Amino acid sequence: MQKIIMISAALGTAVFASSVLGKSSINLTQGVTDISQRVYDLHMTILIICAVIGVVVFGAMFYVILNHRKSKGAQAAQFHESTKVEILWTIIPFFILIGMAIPATSTLIEMEDNSQADITIKVTGSQWKWHYQYFDHDFGFYSLLSTPQDQINNISKKTENYLLEVDKPLVIPINKKVRFLITADDVIHAWWVPAFAVKQDANPGFINEAWTRVNEPGIYRGQCAELCGKDHGFMPIVVRALPQAEYDAWLKGQLNEVAQAQQAEQQALASTMTMEESMVLGEEVYVARCAMCHQVGGEGIPGAFPKIKDSPIALGDVALHIDIVKNGKAATAMQAFASQLTAKELAAVITYERNAWGNDTGDVVQVTDVKEAK
Repeated sequence: MQKIIMISAALGTAVFASSVLGKSSINLTQGVTDISQRVYDLHMTILIICAVIGVVVFGAMFYVILNHRKSKGAQAAQFHESTKVEILWTIIPFFILIGMAIPATSTLIEMEDNSQADITIKVTGSQWKWHYQYFDHDFGFYSLLSTPQDQINNISKKTENYLLEVDKPLVIPINKKVRFLITADDVIHAWWVPAFAVKQDANPGFINEAWTRVNEPGIYRGQCAELCGKDHGFMPIVVRALPQAEYDAWLKGQLNEVAQAQQAEQQALASTMTMEESMVLGEEVYVARCAMCHQVGGEGIPGAFPKIKDSPIALGDVALHIDIVKNGKAATAMQAFASQLTAKELAAVITYERNAWGNDTGDVVQVTDVKEAK
């Protein structure tokens, strides 16, 4: 009777603990996809099994210690190589492991099934931003951290989504299978959205695959889950899942923006920017794209990122300055911005770097200068 009571109490304690933990904010998230729910259920099932085993084993151990101790006159039993015991403690764990392995394997196989996708999106990690390319519609954009520098520098109060907000989130439709092709430009990153149960490495020169089908509209946040450099913590992921009609409207708007940007690029070739116009636009681009490495004041980070203030690049040959911003520098963290910024933005930010912080070269780089540079 005592053993029955102990086992019942152990089972009750494990189930109660797992149910409480299931509602706790520190537990694994249930997510918003069928896969994430299966992962959560698998996690809770194995947690209950482990909890029951732990309670039964430790309960039996403490029962024996308390009731068969030397002070009560207990004498140790003398036995050796019990075949029955050895068979039991081999067979029982074997069946427990098989019972855990079957649903785990089934879930893993389902997670790796990237076939029959409705949408394919290429996800590219760069220090320290994400690029999303919609293969089905041949357009893409960069997604950058939008948390203000004042919050990062502890000048302003931090908001609810501090370091988990971007200027342009990834947008996908609900109830559609979205396939992700994940890679990187420079170092190893990892694209991780807990609500989707998707966490995949982004390796330079390799393509890894993942997929999701979101059931509920909403905004879902994640982060780079691989230590990718000094600004690793400033590389968030934001995904907006929309109903199909809203997604179609968003997609139409994006395609119109692409067409307008191409038209504006052509018009910019025939225009000339003033110093004032270039400095205003250039500062906006610099703060958003360059300040993470070279700092807001252009002083850089000694030993890691060169300064721009009073630097040979900013004070030297304009063509060389255009080349390094446009095409990057091999074997360094300096990225090629030709595909990330428009020619007008490139011209403006180069002008800003050549005239801010006392550089005062007087050079005003034009769109034609950027276009003509190799």
